[in-house]
Amino acid sequence: MKAVVYHGTGDIRVDDVPEPKIEQPTDAIVRVTTAAICGTDLHFIRGTMSEMEQGRILGHEGVGVVEEVGSQVRSFKPGDRVLISAVLGCGSCSYCRRGYFAQCDDINPYGPRSGTASFGSPKPQGPFNGLQAEYARVPFAHTNLFRLPDTVTDDQAITLSDIYPTGYFGAVLANVRDGNIATVWGCGPVGQFAVVSAFQRGASRVIAIDGHADRLEKARLHGAEVVNFNEVDPVQAVMELTGGIGADCAVDAVGVDAESAKAGPAAEGTRAAAEQNRNEQREISPDANQDVTDGRWKPGDAPTQAQTWAVESLAKMGTLGIVGVYPANDRYFPIGTVLGRNLTVQAGNGNHPRYIPKLLAMVESGRIDPATVVTQHEPVTDALSAYREFDLRSPGWLKVALRP
Repeated sequence: MKAVVYHGTGDIRVDDVPEPKIEQPTDAIVRVTTAAICGTDLHFIRGTMSEMEQGRILGHEGVGVVEEVGSQVRSFKPGDRVLISAVLGCGSCSYCRRGYFAQCDDINPYGPRSGTASFGSPKPQGPFNGLQAEYARVPFAHTNLFRLPDTVTDDQAITLSDIYPTGYFGAVLANVRDGNIATVWGCGPVGQFAVVSAFQRGASRVIAIDGHADRLEKARLHGAEVVNFNEVDPVQAVMELTGGIGADCAVDAVGVDAESAKAGPAAEGTRAAAEQNRNEQREISPDANQDVTDGRWKPGDAPTQAQTWAVESLAKMGTLGIVGVYPANDRYFPIGTVLGRNLTVQAGNGNHPRYIPKLLAMVESGRIDPATVVTQHEPVTDALSAYREFDLRSPGWLKVALRP
């Protein structure tokens, strides 16, 4: 079968690979009808996240049709159309029973203290090949598959695999409540759904911050007040918009590949800031691709910028929810500001199987059409060109769906 395979920093290929087989009685084999490219995939290719193994099939977002099930799978049968959760759980351990699927004790064979289990991810997150392929093996299918109604399209469903529940989880971590003013840092796909989710959880106002006009326009259409950090100082803008108090809650939907301001007041003093950013990147992401002469696989140039701005613009006693991805060796965080203002910080990978049923019900009822975030459709055989445009943050390339 054809699949998108990681061969090292800056090196991905569409290869012919063996089809997956049932390995455990709780497995299912799914024929993938739609996959997607995520910003997290770019972290691996850019080298800003380490321990990615060569030969791993990429991708953790998928929709498909069940082809085969193991002997202990009693809730699905061949022919069922399903959504695949990007975050995996066993459904039986004490953490899964409390809804903390991202901290499942049993699904990751590397042990309960290893990383959140997910498809197409670095070694600590398990040996699970990804979903940018024609077929995929899904472990513990009773927990990680969700039957799709005929009225929900693949484009709608693919957002529920990861980006919508991650954005929703960001709003949960930020403790967004009725009447709050929330900020969302980063208007990529997860940021768009963090904006939507903040409103769904009762925010009276959402301020979205990014440096790309097309992404800000999408957030504005979702109801956000938008701030372009290449035009104004984003911290000052948030303070002005909130009467000098700051936001009640903030979501960091960016992570380690954040970008610095290239123009405007926030770009002042760039030389000193650029040197600090380079030093941080060398320590946080020593494997980051440095050869970007052709513009490909270019890491962000300000790895801790989003979290710093988010903290600085929060009101006293505010809450920051972090769903942007950072490496385990990141040691840079404005802890002094957090301490001085009595801020609360919560971070983590989304407990997707906990939230997918609720979000799927909203899509099925017509309360939201998440397919508006999916802006491109490409065959898997053209995945490399699609990755390139997404990596370059090309205008209009917000979310890419791949058709095997």
